[in-house]
Amino acid sequence: MMDDPEIRALLARLARPHPSGGQVIERAALLAAGADFPDVIAWITAHAGAPETASGSAPALGLHGTRIADGGSPAPRAPQRYVLPSGALTSGSTSA
Repeated sequence: MMDDPEIRALLARLARPHPSGGQVIERAALLAAGADFPDVIAWITAHAGAPETASGSAPALGLHGTRIADGGSPAPRAPQRYVLPSGALTSGSTSA
């Protein structure tokens, strides 16, 4: 189980600027870091972070498009990125 300072340090290291003014963290980077993923996601949501919403829908064409076009509904995808508001990674931030 990770504590608050460890999670902050991990996210500060992995985060990149987001156009909203906050920070964005890639899900793949969190998984690759070997962090306790559920604890980190819980911390992100507790600090006003949210999964980034996808813009638009994936086209039904391409390598796997026939599966979707054949009547099978696409499986829900896990968020690829998480966005934290500005200031969420500063040590004094305790917003919930």
